[in-house]
Amino acid sequence: MNFPELIDASLLSAFKSCPELCRKTYFEHFKSKAPSVHLHAGGAFASGIEKTRTSFYVEGKDSETSIAEGIGELLRFYGDFQCPADSAKSAERMAGAFEFYWSNYPLDHENDPVILPGGKRAIEVNFAEPLPVSHPVTGDPLIYCGRMDAILNYGGGRYLTDEKTTTQLGASWSRQWDLRSQFTGYAWGARQIGIKVDGALVRGISILKTKYDTQQAISYRPDWVIDRWYSEMLEWVEDLKRCFETGKWRHNFDHSCAEYGGCQFREACSSQDETPWLETYFERREWNPLLRIETKL
Repeated sequence: MNFPELIDASLLSAFKSCPELCRKTYFEHFKSKAPSVHLHAGGAFASGIEKTRTSFYVEGKDSETSIAEGIGELLRFYGDFQCPADSAKSAERMAGAFEFYWSNYPLDHENDPVILPGGKRAIEVNFAEPLPVSHPVTGDPLIYCGRMDAILNYGGGRYLTDEKTTTQLGASWSRQWDLRSQFTGYAWGARQIGIKVDGALVRGISILKTKYDTQQAISYRPDWVIDRWYSEMLEWVEDLKRCFETGKWRHNFDHSCAEYGGCQFREACSSQDETPWLETYFERREWNPLLRIETKL
């Protein structure tokens, strides 16, 4: 078991939720053999959004052409993936959701992506910043990394922008982002590369078999919030190192076991011998959050 060189929001979120979940997912790299329609459809949607923004803001094409190219990229990414019968996230419904998105958030040059240092538009922005915490094996600085969908000029401010595909949008949907570590880390990453953002612009698209819906949330990130997140993030990383060095990974055995339909490792953790469950239902694939590629081990 190796300690990762790259730390991101997903890894730390898993660790805070349940150290054992983090160990299995990010240190042992166990991933379900059953493909996730939510991850695949969400990836296809994000790929189409990136293509449309690039076509319109970078290549100077008109909105109709740019959206058509985005749909083409979405369908290419989706490929021949077999959508489960009980899911609304088929290729056809995702393409419809894509058109619905742009009908609600039209392409225009008032809300264009900001210009990054170096002259590029802020579309799919990667950052990778060294931390003052050393890797427990190599001694090199650990790297905190992330990838923002875009940083847009909006309403007189600058906002990192993220699209979320979901099933339902409710009254509490917009409030869940106010303290979300993912976006605070993105704001810190933007600041590190020379862009001061006011906060996050989160756009949710719900996809049902008979209709679509959308909500937009603005969540602010003042400097004091970013600074507090950063100092506490370093403490979480030190805790992570301690678990690795001692080999002691606690199970949560609480609410995280049942969140989002149930932890994928619930059956393994319910068994005295987890090996048969892991060998039967999981395989080992390592995800690189910077390159956005997954390698089978």
